[in-house]
Amino acid sequence: MATIRTAHTVWQGNLFEGAGQTTFDTSGLGTYDVTWKARSEEANGKTSPEELIAAAHSACFSMAFSNELDSAGYKAERIEAKSEVGFEPGKGVTGSNLTLTARIPGISEDEFQQIAEKAKAGCPVSQALSIPITLSAALES
Repeated sequence: MATIRTAHTVWQGNLFEGAGQTTFDTSGLGTYDVTWKARSEEANGKTSPEELIAAAHSACFSMAFSNELDSAGYKAERIEAKSEVGFEPGKGVTGSNLTLTARIPGISEDEFQQIAEKAKAGCPVSQALSIPITLSAALES
C-alpha cells in the first residue's frame, strides 16, 4: 500500500499581489508563507514551490545515494546534497542542479561517480520530475 503525505495551501488574492500559506499536514512541521515575489524575486522570509521541490529532491537524492552506497558495500561518514531548482516566469521550472559532497572511506573516484549517477536516476523524486537534472559530485578527503 502506498504511503500518502499531505500538505495544503490557502491562497488569497491574485497571483502577483496575493499571498498564501502552505502547511505540512502529515508531519506537522509548520505553516510557511508563499508569494509570487518569493518565487520570482527575493525570498524575504517566504518560500516557493521551487524551494519545496529543491528540499524534496535533495532529501530523496541523499537517501537514494546512501542506499546505493550500502548496496555496493560502502558506508559514508558524511553526505551533503543540495538541489538548486530554477524558475523562469513564463517558462516554469527549468531544472534541478544537484550538488553532492561526501566522505566515504575506501571508495575510488570512478565508483563514487557511478554510484552518484545511479542514485540520481533511481531517486523517486528525480523520476517524478520532467525537467533537466544535472549532478556535480565531489569526494571529500
